Amino acid sequence: MFSELKFPVPWGHVAAKAWGPLEGYPVLCLHGWLDNANTFDKLIPLLPRDCYYVAMDFSGHGLSSHRPAGSPYHFLDYVSDVRRVAAGGCVAGMDTEAWLKSKRMVIDRLLSLEAKQQTPKARSPEAALQRLLEANRHLTAEGGAILLQRGATETPAGLVYNRDMRVHMHSRESFTVEQCVKLLQKIQDRVLIIIAQDGLLVPHNLDSTNHFVKALWEAFESTLKQHIQLVEVPGSHFVHLNEPEVVSGIIGNFLTAKNTRARL
Repeated sequence: MFSELKFPVPWGHVAAKAWGPLEGYPVLCLHGWLDNANTFDKLIPLLPRDCYYVAMDFSGHGLSSHRPAGSPYHFLDYVSDVRRVAAGGCVAGMDTEAWLKSKRMVIDRLLSLEAKQQTPKARSPEAALQRLLEANRHLTAEGGAILLQRGATETPAGLVYNRDMRVHMHSRESFTVEQCVKLLQKIQDRVLIIIAQDGLLVPHNLDSTNHFVKALWEAFESTLKQHIQLVEVPGSHFVHLNEPEVVSGIIGNFLTAKNTRARL
């Protein structure tokens, strides 16, 4: 069972859902671009039950409010969303300072986004699911249906995707590879990254023009291995949703390790 949460922001609210005991160790779960908190629905029930899991919808995704008209979706704005949710930890019965010091993050993927306003299109439930599957070749029909439960709203004309259409456009501002490496090197706690062998960010699947991710991989091989544990698993980009049992044991061991100061 889970409960729904809302964290107020100046433009509305950031929505989230929570599992587990309030007094449990807090685990903050972050979905990827165009997804929503339901991406963790099949994984979290397989994880240690003494943790308190909060999966949030980023602004413009799932059940969270869209940003005001004229406001872009820069990837650093999503960091602001995380800070607002973390600072609101006290509403879930937790000490805010303790939450900020001990939070763990399940990070699916990171993209920078920005776009103009567009009118969402209404589709039949079948057409909405089909469109989602066509745009996400790694997603199963079951996984797509789970995401649509939170990612679309029923209207008289049909299902309308909840996400703000402006998030489709890429931001022109981003970090350089050097800046990313510096940030990763500053992390003091343990870090676990799980890569799906048939996912989007493995070297053999990268487009030849994706110089940024390739350079980041080279940096990982040369300097970041000391700080980050990398585990490859069979499966696709949505392995955590399609086959959660493949990763649940790895994540569970990481969360219950003796060194509780860790980030995922």
